[in-house]
Amino acid sequence: MQTVKRLPRSAPPSRLDMNDLPQDLIANVLSFTGPRESCRLAVVSSTFWSASLSDTVWDRFLPPDILSILSRTTNASDPDFASNKKDLFLRLCERPILIDGGRKSFSLDKRTGKKCYMISSRDLHIIWGDTPRYWKWVPESDSRFGEAAELVGVCWLELKGTIPTTMLSPSTLYTAYLVFRSPQGGYGFDHQPVEVSVGLSGSDKTVRSVYLDAGMVKRKRLQQVVPLVGATRRLGGFRRFSPRRSRVIMGFHSPAQAADEEIDHDDGGERGSGVYPKERGDGSYEVELGDFFTKEGVGEGELEMYLAEVKGGNWKGGIFVEGIEIRPKEAK
Repeated sequence: MQTVKRLPRSAPPSRLDMNDLPQDLIANVLSFTGPRESCRLAVVSSTFWSASLSDTVWDRFLPPDILSILSRTTNASDPDFASNKKDLFLRLCERPILIDGGRKSFSLDKRTGKKCYMISSRDLHIIWGDTPRYWKWVPESDSRFGEAAELVGVCWLELKGTIPTTMLSPSTLYTAYLVFRSPQGGYGFDHQPVEVSVGLSGSDKTVRSVYLDAGMVKRKRLQQVVPLVGATRRLGGFRRFSPRRSRVIMGFHSPAQAADEEIDHDDGGERGSGVYPKERGDGSYEVELGDFFTKEGVGEGELEMYLAEVKGGNWKGGIFVEGIEIRPKEAK
């Protein structure tokens, strides 16, 4: 009978401790994630936290041409590339810097590290923009550029902004916004849409309608709850009230007003054929002009953003244009 010889039992493998990994190896791994993921992984262990502070990580999150961009700044207090890379990244996310003679601003998207720009009103091509009767350049303390283009009044509104596509991050879906202020709500925009488009210069573009009626946002805010006589059995004697509804009750009702009431603007105002302004955190407004995808490996081109109202013939004014902002499209 043949005897089976047993092999010696091998020792079980020792448990791997993350803290035993070289810190530079962890830093290299983190650099292939993203800004948000790197910050989340920093809580895994003290070794991961130390690695997440490494310039190896944050240098990868900064744009490859960041040194060239910083050389175009106009303020001596702006950050420089020699600083801690994480601090530099966060600084560029939180406070845009002015470049190109103060006519553009540059920042980074905190979620992705993608480039963001705003083209100042001075850098836009505005029809009649040099005619004080129609447009005025006024100081604007709340603007990052220190001034804005005030639309005094025109019946022909047309403006355009351009930026080389090579300045944008590749393989990124961008959205362009017109940024403006309207202290008194403006006039002539309440029921008159403007046409907008975004795309490469010289190419066919999709044209759609948006509204610059910032007063709509203010009217929405003025809605209040008031008692109505004879309504004690409905909603506890109270109903939602707005200035528009008061005119209906008093017998003043127009078709345009009815159309306005059919739009619920709580979601930023997008309904059917039009998009309405959305209030920003600094008190200004933005309205979406369109999207553009920057393809990887595509040659040089110029992104063109266009806005016009030349068909209605009515006079409009009362808005202060700060510029056009271009930033990665937000996930919904």
